[in-house]
Amino acid sequence: MKSSSKIALVTGGSRGIGKNIALKIAEKGLDIILTYHSKKDAAEAVVKEIEKL
Repeated sequence: MKSSSKIALVTGGSRGIGKNIALKIAEKGLDIILTYHSKKDAAEAVVKEIEKL
């Protein structure tokens, strides 16, 4: 069976452009894989925002 769900990979998703892109994609209903380099707390905050959407 083929799945129709879409997943987006967003690198640098803890802040700046990556964060904004991740949030916009989540608003459209896609699942997100978010990566970050060194700002774990910021990345976790973005994940919480995405989960609210």
